[in-house]
Amino acid sequence: MIRPPAIAGHDPHPMHGRVILVTGGAQGIGRGIAQAVLGAGGSVMIGDLDAEAGQACLAEWRERERAAFGRLDVAREASVKRWIASALKRFGRIDGLVNNAGIVNPHAAPVTELSLARWNDYLATNLTGAFLCSKYALPALSEHQGAIVNIASTRALQSEPDSEAYAASKGGLVAFTHALAVSAGPRVRVNAILPGWIATNAWQKPSARKAPKLSRQDHAQHPAGRVGTPEDIGAMAIYLLSSASGFVTGQHIVMDGGMTVKMQYV
Repeated sequence: MIRPPAIAGHDPHPMHGRVILVTGGAQGIGRGIAQAVLGAGGSVMIGDLDAEAGQACLAEWRERERAAFGRLDVAREASVKRWIASALKRFGRIDGLVNNAGIVNPHAAPVTELSLARWNDYLATNLTGAFLCSKYALPALSEHQGAIVNIASTRALQSEPDSEAYAASKGGLVAFTHALAVSAGPRVRVNAILPGWIATNAWQKPSARKAPKLSRQDHAQHPAGRVGTPEDIGAMAIYLLSSASGFVTGQHIVMDGGMTVKMQYV
């Protein structure tokens, strides 16, 4: 008898029994992904430079058994090693890693004025951080046929002026994704999500939280009819972390409401 294919949506708890690590997980897209993991039945370890935001997450989630926070600077190897070790000590396993931490502002400075130090800051946080976290999580991930999801950006594919450092770091992350997928397979799958415009104002720590100010035009310029939300990225992350995507690796998936396929004429 031919069996129908399994559909992820039929399992209300696709993360049950799984432990997922999310860098930059205390605010914005990272928080959306972490909450999606909890909602799908999994446990989550978030890492972030902002301890206030991290503790606020734990207080609001009220999931002390399935959620933990550790201060993390992804650009520093010693910090990454400590964070990975603390996750293993707390939960005993790692099934997924989401490399989300990054410098958010894409506009650094005109390239003729951009300092080498600032350039290196973008690369260290947005790209080297993903390398370090992947390096130290891979042994544990390999034990459980885990998955890595890198959060890149549509700016890896298209640009505005004065965003060279950000674009280079995110483009490098896309290349790192397909290279690592080949090296880490078949035990570990590696994919990337490229978000477009995602409204994160309401997903900050309480002291910085506010409702997004979005106009009708902001939404209308997206073929999907609206600006994206952290829940959108969280839903895709759950798919890529789950067994439902077992034949998907080395891919970069654009989530921008159709903006990158829309021809722009003035």
